[in-house]
Amino acid sequence: MYIKVTNQNQYMATDPKKNQEHEDYILKDNKKTKFGATFIIIVLILLAIVVVASGFYMEWWEF
Repeated sequence: MYIKVTNQNQYMATDPKKNQEHEDYILKDNKKTKFGATFIIIVLILLAIVVVASGFYMEWWEF
């Protein structure tokens, strides 16, 4: 699988072992990537909980 880098006309592989040190690698295995992924997952879970809670509050669904 390859991802096209839009600001450069080159392709790079998504293989983590080969590209961890590459400057343009998108999903590096570092603290920023782990924090970002965790933050996004938590926000999505919270949004789902809020949608369900608002559905019960507005009586769109019943127990």
